[in-house]
Amino acid sequence: MTPRTHTPADGLDEETLRDVHALLGLLLGEFDRVCRLLGIPYAVYGGTAIGAVRHHGFIPWDDDVDVLMTRPDYERFLDEAPAVLGEGFRLDNLRTRDDFPFMFTKMVLPGTLLVPEADRRSAYRMPFFMDILPVDTIPDDEAAFASMRRATWLWGRLLFVRGTARPYLINASPLTRVMVHSVTTAAHWTLRLLRVTPRSLQLRWESAARRYEHAGTGRMADFTMRDPQNWVITLDELLPTQDVAFEDLTVQLPRQYDAWLRRGYGDYMTVPPPEQQRTHAIHELDLGPYKDRLPS
Repeated sequence: MTPRTHTPADGLDEETLRDVHALLGLLLGEFDRVCRLLGIPYAVYGGTAIGAVRHHGFIPWDDDVDVLMTRPDYERFLDEAPAVLGEGFRLDNLRTRDDFPFMFTKMVLPGTLLVPEADRRSAYRMPFFMDILPVDTIPDDEAAFASMRRATWLWGRLLFVRGTARPYLINASPLTRVMVHSVTTAAHWTLRLLRVTPRSLQLRWESAARRYEHAGTGRMADFTMRDPQNWVITLDELLPTQDVAFEDLTVQLPRQYDAWLRRGYGDYMTVPPPEQQRTHAIHELDLGPYKDRLPS
């Protein structure tokens, strides 16, 4: 199959979105199966959580899947899941791949491609994926939390730039694009010349994110985001999770999902106007071995 290439302005047509949802459903279904087999709780996150509540499945124009886990459950999943993961699925992160440019884990379908425009220059050729994100314990002291945010932001950005010298910029003027790319290209090659590896940057990010791992505050945040203060969740809000329908699957939602989603999104139950119903800009899409297996 010749991979489909899209310009940044392209949206995904309905047929392509159906194919994308079908493969994302395969990933989510296998992930849920493994988590239930191992007794590891998780929660659908972001737009996937909104889709579960508002649409009982995918948001019609959405094209990704996000789930979160507490740090202890995340580490246990990474340790135990590979032994029971079905054939045709793989876990990618910086513990398994040297070219991986993210702080978290992606569960992927080898042999496929779903390369966002933002990552077109990355050495990591992204298959169809779902994101598995850890939430880490945060301190009650706001100054200490702010220090964590600064440190994780710095190491996370350096990790991304180490893998992508010229990041994709949305709605940037030509002058801004030249200025930003000058800085990021200089940083990229400086890191390479100093032989700074992605794994060493990820370890520094992880050290900052896990600084208060044993503090016992019951408050956690997602430090893979640029604004973790907007994605704080308490242990009581998250667990025990509840089962909800998602397409033809059953997935897990946080126990107090409404309070959490309203903090992050406001009135998340109102469908946005058509002009805001956008998919991600996709550079390259290849269904690989699944092309002839999907319903027409």
